[in-house]
Amino acid sequence: MPGSEPASFDGLLSALAAAGEATRLRLLALLAEAELTVSELVTILGQSQPRISRHLKLLVEAGLVERHREGAWVFCFVAQAGPAAGLARDLIGRLAPGDPLLVADRARLAEVRKARADHAARYFETHAATWDELRAMHVSEERVEAAILDAVGPAPIRAVLDLGTGTGRMLELLAPLALRAVGIDQSPHMLSVARVRLERAGLRNVQLRQGDIYAVPVEPDFYDLVVVHQVLHYLDDPSRAVREAARALRPGGRMIVVDFAPHAEESLRTTQAHRRLGFAAEEVASFMAASDLDVVETRNLVPETTEGGKLTVSLWLGRDRRIVTDPVPLTAREVA
Repeated sequence: MPGSEPASFDGLLSALAAAGEATRLRLLALLAEAELTVSELVTILGQSQPRISRHLKLLVEAGLVERHREGAWVFCFVAQAGPAAGLARDLIGRLAPGDPLLVADRARLAEVRKARADHAARYFETHAATWDELRAMHVSEERVEAAILDAVGPAPIRAVLDLGTGTGRMLELLAPLALRAVGIDQSPHMLSVARVRLERAGLRNVQLRQGDIYAVPVEPDFYDLVVVHQVLHYLDDPSRAVREAARALRPGGRMIVVDFAPHAEESLRTTQAHRRLGFAAEEVASFMAASDLDVVETRNLVPETTEGGKLTVSLWLGRDRRIVTDPVPLTAREVA
């Protein structure tokens, strides 16, 4: 199909054979709707775990499905890249949405999603007071998000990476501007919250990964935009995190860092586990320079008079120094 990588004869035959079975076709339809674990698929389809695992193995080997590990869980989703990805999209697009079997599967998927949402809501409720306390201390999120969108600009984005994605708000904001979006966070609990948020937003071009910000589990030299939003102040080695984030940028790609300007709120070290009390403009600029990025813009969002003694939020926009010579289409390379 147009925009897809050509497949070899044997590769296409393998993909067709893998998809040409009732349970596996149902799996493809479900995994086009959401990232799902094996246990969730067992619940939806009412089949044994070994049986579902065998079907998934065949789909993965044929390149129709991707999977990634998140702690003790393995999440599966329809392939986003590779020769068989286009075939998967084409097959799913040809299924009649009103087919009784698929309708029943989607109904059970809705129950699984509700269980996820209930779990995430309980976790968020437990920690909401802490997050609300921090949000109340800095300039409004609306101002920060408007500044981010303005810095990103209207140019199309093929792939965006959000490091320390937390509740997934940056992905919710930026994924609609991109063909592909990936969020990384170390906490499975936060990823659960993010997954529910993004599903509610109807964003199907987003994938979430558990990973270490010092060893980001994505392909290097791939992303047009990398975002590090309110993350560096938690880290022992923020410069190292910026270097690792820069590794993911394609030549000429951009990085946005958002964090606090220097402040004296010592309480945040104990109440919010902050390691650093903000960053001076030249400090983040030095992090970027050491990562072969040029700072092209810096903004300080200073509290307005009506906002009292809230904290200033700073934004840095950096650009990879390498010259773009031969951009690679998104469908031609794998992510994560």
